[in-house]
Amino acid sequence: QLRLVESGGGLVQPGGSLRLSCAASGIIFRAYRMAWYRQPPGKQREWVANITVGGSAAYEDSVKGRFTISRDNAENTVDLQMDSLRPEDTAVYYCYAEHTLMPTQRYWGQGTQVTVSA
Repeated sequence: QLRLVESGGGLVQPGGSLRLSCAASGIIFRAYRMAWYRQPPGKQREWVANITVGGSAAYEDSVKGRFTISRDNAENTVDLQMDSLRPEDTAVYYCYAEHTLMPTQRYWGQGTQVTVSA
């Protein structure tokens, strides 16, 4: 049974850091492109960053230079290191997996809340 389980969310002050982690089970992790999305309060879900099987990363403009996505294919995990956090980064963050050859095979985690507030 496929599972994506996020952890690491919480409350942090502006300028602070958090590290989110997503643990995958039930899939051949190396076959999946991984990504993080977020859904701010009252807004639609939006893409944050993704990382290919080979480790190439891409970022949404507002998080470039502040967030870093990484993956460990041996541990089946994908992390999102978030630095210099801003109040507008407040959102529920979701882990996402998409098969590289069969993109209809896509999965979401349950989400983890990140709140940036003084």
